[in-house]
Amino acid sequence: MKLSEAQKAVDKWIKKYGVRYFSELTNMAILAEEVGEVARIIARQYGDQSHKKKDKKKHLEEELADVLFVLICLANQTGVNLTEAFEKNLEKKTKRDGKRHKKNKKLRN
Repeated sequence: MKLSEAQKAVDKWIKKYGVRYFSELTNMAILAEEVGEVARIIARQYGDQSHKKKDKKKHLEEELADVLFVLICLANQTGVNLTEAFEKNLEKKTKRDGKRHKKNKKLRN
């Protein structure tokens, strides 16, 4: 699925099942909450923290999808075309970091 298709699919879902978009402020709070859930999983799977019983039922792919869904909601309701924004972002990163990371000794094995 392309980003533009994802944006249309989320908009269609919101209109069919969600009644309307939550406010931008509410969606920003939800996004922070969802990112926190991703952080919790990462800290336990890849970091030093141990799993709590309730956390074992959580799956990274589900939580990342939740983040993506809310991010798309915010893009839709603020008029951001994620395809264009992402392409511009890659260009910016390429210009800024195209050689920098390859020269970074810390990134070499």
